[in-house]
Amino acid sequence: MRKIFPARHLLSVFLAAIIVLLALQNGHTQTDSRYNNAVEKSKEAIAEEMATHKLPGLSVAVAVDGKIVWSEGFGLADIEKKVPVTTGTRFRIASTSKPITATAMAKLYEQGKLDIDAPIQKYVPYFPEKKEGIITARQLVGSLSGIRHYRRDPDPAKDEFFSRKTYYETTKDAVREFENDPLDFVPGSQYGYSSYGFTLLSAAIEGASGEDFLTYLQKEIFAPLKMHSTGADINKKIIPNRAGFYSLENKTEIINAPYIDYSISWGGGGFISTPEDLVRFGSALLEPGFLKEETLREMFTSQRTSDGTPTGIGFAWRVIEGKNGLYYYHPGEAVGGRSYLVIYPKQKLVVSLVHNLTGGSLNAGVKVSDIFIEEIDSSSKK
Repeated sequence: MRKIFPARHLLSVFLAAIIVLLALQNGHTQTDSRYNNAVEKSKEAIAEEMATHKLPGLSVAVAVDGKIVWSEGFGLADIEKKVPVTTGTRFRIASTSKPITATAMAKLYEQGKLDIDAPIQKYVPYFPEKKEGIITARQLVGSLSGIRHYRRDPDPAKDEFFSRKTYYETTKDAVREFENDPLDFVPGSQYGYSSYGFTLLSAAIEGASGEDFLTYLQKEIFAPLKMHSTGADINKKIIPNRAGFYSLENKTEIINAPYIDYSISWGGGGFISTPEDLVRFGSALLEPGFLKEETLREMFTSQRTSDGTPTGIGFAWRVIEGKNGLYYYHPGEAVGGRSYLVIYPKQKLVVSLVHNLTGGSLNAGVKVSDIFIEEIDSSSKK
């Protein structure tokens, strides 16, 4: 008798074939054999997600207890040239830049060089005082400052998410773009997400350290943590392994993403990186060492508004109690890509996923996290 396979089995076979093809194309994979089962399940979830949401290229890395146990690239970094994604492909990480900037602030805080509750003018004297109230670094890192976010507009030419075409030579030049705007609310009174707030925080880091913002991050964050593929997404520079950036037209056709310059907000959303670098960064925050215990406690404790309402945000990180326990999380969305970085302290798990499509789904990152948590939790019970 002829054997009949159910449709879902055929789909699984098809997805598995895609996974094998992508793996053969991309190479540079890294896998700890103890997690083979979790890796195979994760590959299926990624393949399905890429097909469903038309993601051109994607990269993922998973670290457990400070060690990278899986890292792999899928799809294409450059569609026109058929360049495959590898673990070294650099993607725009958008707002996942914020926890990195917050960590630079924390370093200066530990060193006694930056009082996070002092008026910001102590470190950025050229920033005008505001009639709405005093702004501090603590408020900036928790989006409690009242500094506005990007202005959105139906007209792409006026939409700041898409239309920023000026290269800002200095942080001071970038701050000038919003320094005279009124605050959206009294500082500390409510939560208001703001990438420009991190531009002002970057200026405060310069003032406190006496160094250029990007230079300080390279010396104090990227180099010590061996984040060799992380830095500013400077358009005019030749940056090896930088991915191509794409968007969807009419939700169906993949096109080249529009040109954009992120120099107005390096610290809030302008870095490129790899998942391997990002999980190295996240792993450094799992326990005291790179930062002191008391600093980590503040970083991962929700701030509160002036009336005592928790915001769910510490030093940039979202602090969430979920089905798998407490976790710290930050996503990012840029023109031409999205990023995902999560830390599960109980399981000592750090997961990062990035891709190169504007507005594309990050669900694969959530699925990979859930799969590895299940694997870790089940192993600990044996």
